[in-house]
Amino acid sequence: MENQPKRAVVLLSGGLDSATVLAIARSQGFEVSALSFSYGQRHSWELEAARRVAQSIGVASHRIATIDLRIFGGSALTDDIDVPKGRALDEMAHGIPITYVPARNTIFLSFALAWAEVLGSSDIFIGVNALDYSGYPDCRPEFIEAFEKMANLATKAGVEGLQRLKIHTPLIALSKAEIIREGVRLGVDYGLTSSCYDPAADGAPCGQCDSCLLRQKGFQENGIEDPLRSREAGERASR
Repeated sequence: MENQPKRAVVLLSGGLDSATVLAIARSQGFEVSALSFSYGQRHSWELEAARRVAQSIGVASHRIATIDLRIFGGSALTDDIDVPKGRALDEMAHGIPITYVPARNTIFLSFALAWAEVLGSSDIFIGVNALDYSGYPDCRPEFIEAFEKMANLATKAGVEGLQRLKIHTPLIALSKAEIIREGVRLGVDYGLTSSCYDPAADGAPCGQCDSCLLRQKGFQENGIEDPLRSREAGERASR
């Protein structure tokens, strides 16, 4: 029993934040099982990024769960609604944006909880952070705490005292610039990630959605170029 590895389930979207969280979990000595979702998102290119990130950082297993949240819609990511473009940072900081997907983190964490119980894992990592906190209700510390409490009441392992689940949110109090700084320290290749809410068919970011603008700001504040831009320039030159 003492030789068993520490196992963790990491929610991996393929974006900058989740790639950083995956690297953090690995740096803490966890054997990582990465979980991604094909949920009908318009930015499904992120799943290709998730595969590349999982391979680059190294995971014990990477699974993609398929659920179709388009049957509900209600979000620019899962419905026929335009993704906001060119918004100022102060505009992003007010209200819940139309890119919010109803109950998405509740759904994703429920899947992660089920897999963690099967794996005998007591640890789930999710990349919620301070920037999302201002707009998305399911990125708040209060939500994470409530879900963790519920999770420990909802499973056989929890009831029998075999598992005390912990949801790790290492980015929750960090700015995008701080997240990037930590990822660079851990050797994350951000050129493999995809953050755009409305990418082209080949994955090229639009450069104007909220996620793209926040990503750009994070790299600028660190005084470094986004390696995704360098990768794209190289790919264009080789065509």
